Amino acid sequence: MTVEKEYIKLIFGLKLKQARTNKNLSLFGLAKITDLSKSYLNEIEKGKKYPKTDKIILLSEKLDVSYDNMVSLKLDNNLAPIGEILKSGILKEIPLDIFGIQENDLIDIIANAPAKVNAFISTIIEIAQHYNLTRESFFLAALRSYQEAHNNYFEDLEQKVLDFSKAFQINIDSKIAVGDLTAVLIEEYGYTIQEIVFSEQEELGDLRSIYVPKSKTLLLSLDIDEQQKAFILAKEIAYNYLEITERLYTFSWIKFDNFDQVLNNFYASYFAGALLIPRKQLVGELNLFLAKTDPKPQEMLQLMGKFNVSPESFYQRLTNILPKDFQLKNIFFLRLSHKIGADTYQIKKELHITNQQEPHANEMNEHYCRRWVSVKTIEQSIAQHKKHFFDAQISSYENSGNEYFVFSSATEDPFKKDCLRSISVGILITPSMKKKFKFIDNKSIKKQIVGVTCETCAVKNCEERASAPIQLELKTRNENTDLIVQKYMDKFS
Repeated sequence: MTVEKEYIKLIFGLKLKQARTNKNLSLFGLAKITDLSKSYLNEIEKGKKYPKTDKIILLSEKLDVSYDNMVSLKLDNNLAPIGEILKSGILKEIPLDIFGIQENDLIDIIANAPAKVNAFISTIIEIAQHYNLTRESFFLAALRSYQEAHNNYFEDLEQKVLDFSKAFQINIDSKIAVGDLTAVLIEEYGYTIQEIVFSEQEELGDLRSIYVPKSKTLLLSLDIDEQQKAFILAKEIAYNYLEITERLYTFSWIKFDNFDQVLNNFYASYFAGALLIPRKQLVGELNLFLAKTDPKPQEMLQLMGKFNVSPESFYQRLTNILPKDFQLKNIFFLRLSHKIGADTYQIKKELHITNQQEPHANEMNEHYCRRWVSVKTIEQSIAQHKKHFFDAQISSYENSGNEYFVFSSATEDPFKKDCLRSISVGILITPSMKKKFKFIDNKSIKKQIVGVTCETCAVKNCEERASAPIQLELKTRNENTDLIVQKYMDKFS
């Protein structure tokens, strides 16, 4: 197997820089003793150029390193994990430029402190293995970081939606019909749309759609409702209008080949959400709702009903609009999943704007707090046999003292038998937030002390507790042991 030329250049650059720094030589110094230009040597160390044989021999002699060692792709122990990462191509798969990072910047950091960087990378790898962090999880975490860095608001995509509605004469001031979206795909983009029963084949039971690029055929599951269909059609329009070719072909996705597909899937989904829930209309409706002093749950459901979208799409859209138009930059989004009869709840999707808000996913198989409104809406949906159960509460976190206004919708999962999911948005309660939410101090809103997981929760006499606070007890025991040790240290010092 041939090794990529770029990888060979990067490895040689790392080894040259390490050899130079081991001799306490600056680039200027190395240039002086080799009669090679400083800029040329700098290009080599950054992995942009690979020297000819005579130059390698010269460098080897001046740095007291054997020629074989210099050209070998085997790295010293303190650089080995770095080499594995470079060879894997993972830095190529993630468009570092969207984070304002150049690959050469990383190479410089690695070469300047190889031992420390190696220890850091080894730690990350160990954590990833410990928590079963897959390539898929890594890419999705990178996407979340990208969204969070932009407060999940993308002005260029918002403008593209306005440009599209004008070009295609789609009235976004009223609920967009499935027929209008279908017409655009068929008449403008040459699609053929067919509805079939995916559930006849067990392996396709979770899918809502399949796009066949060769024939421009969009296969839709007969099991989806009008809101899901509208989102899929809007997303297909996005792929075409935004001229995206590197894309996923199933919804929900089952695999991806690179990070660009993950990122483009997000762009298409954002466009679809912004088309079906126009920013201007949503801001107006939210202003009216937030001005109420005692809104009822039914009024929130009515607000959602003004758009042809699922509760999840509506909540996702709130994470675009609340930070941008209401300056609420401390929010979280959660999708919780639960199988009827099981005692577990799983966070399947999350997003945190500005900071790592509470709660957040835990991969240690611990039990999420049963006092979350996200859990309670699922429980009430089951108990009351409601297709859409909405509720809200003020969650006061025992560990941090932070308070969040959290609202949640629970619905059946149409593609997983006996499964429900809840979608929740939480907003950190601050003085500025209270000025916008006129009803936040209304006594009708339940206030609940909550934790993150039962295993780490200090709430006493909790009737909802699903597990003993074993992690907290261990931490407390270690702290008490440390206090006693300190007493002995003081006594015998």
